[in-house]
Amino acid sequence: MKSLRDGYELHNGVKIPCVGFGTYQIPNGESAVSAVKNALGSGYRHIDTAAGYGNEESVGIAVKQSGISRDEIFITSKLQNPEHGYENTMRAFEQTMKNLDMDYLDLYLIHWPNPIKFRNEWQSANAGTWKAFEELYKTGRIRAIGISNFHPRHIDELMKTATIEPMVNQIRLCPGDTQDEVVSYCKERNIVLEAYSPLGTGQLFEVPDMQAIAQKYGKTIAQIGIRWSLQKGYLPLPKAVSESHIRENADIFDFELSEQDVQVISDLKGCCGYSQNPDLATF
Repeated sequence: MKSLRDGYELHNGVKIPCVGFGTYQIPNGESAVSAVKNALGSGYRHIDTAAGYGNEESVGIAVKQSGISRDEIFITSKLQNPEHGYENTMRAFEQTMKNLDMDYLDLYLIHWPNPIKFRNEWQSANAGTWKAFEELYKTGRIRAIGISNFHPRHIDELMKTATIEPMVNQIRLCPGDTQDEVVSYCKERNIVLEAYSPLGTGQLFEVPDMQAIAQKYGKTIAQIGIRWSLQKGYLPLPKAVSESHIRENADIFDFELSEQDVQVISDLKGCCGYSQNPDLATF
C-alpha cells in the first residue's frame, strides 16, 4: 500500500481503498460536512458512515460539494439495529439512500449481529436481512455486502441460509484489542477486516510502548497505530474532526514499522480496553 487510493480486493473483485475515514460521533450538519470534505481533500477516497450515526445526510452533501466524481469515492453505510429482517432492511436501505442522496452504495453492513430487539430470534432476523442484502447486491444497488461486530458463531449461523459470503467484517481492532479468533476466522475465509477505533478511542496515546515507538520513528502515535493496522493486513477507519489531524492520519506511507515493532505492538494486552460481547450489547 503506497497511498490512500491503493486498496484491497474483495472476494467479488471489488476494490476497496486501504484506509477509510470514520465518521462515528461526528454530528450531522456543518461539523460532519466539513470533516468529510477535509478528508476527501486530504486524499481519502473511502468514507464510512452508518444509519445509527445519524450523519448520512452530511456525508452525501460533502461528497457532492467535494467536486469529486461519485465513482471515485467508496461509501459504506450500515443497517441500524432495530431494522433487522427482510422487509425492515429493504425499507431501511431506501431511507439510507435517500439520506445520502445516492443511486448506489459501495458497501452495506449489518451493524451488529444480535440487537436487543431481536435477542430471541437473531438468527432468523439476520437471515432475512441477508436475503435482502443479496437481492440488493444482485440488482447492483450495492457493490459489496458485509457484516460488523460478528464473531465466528454469528457468521456460521448466517451461512446456513446465505448464498453469498460476507466480503467484509468491520470490528474493533487496535493495539491491545486484537480479537485473534475473529481475525483468524475471517482471514481463512478471505473476509476483509476493517478496523474501527484503530486508536482505541484515544486511549492509545497514553501507552508508554506506543510513545517510545512513535519517538523512534519520528511519527505521531496516531500514525504508528494506523500504520500497524495496515501492516497487519487490516483496513483502518480512523476518525478525526480537525483538518490537521485528518491530514496527519493520512500521512502514513513514507515509513514502515520493523517486524519487531509490529510484534511489540501486537503483544500489547488491554491497553485500550476490550470490545464488548455483541451478544450482551444493550442496544
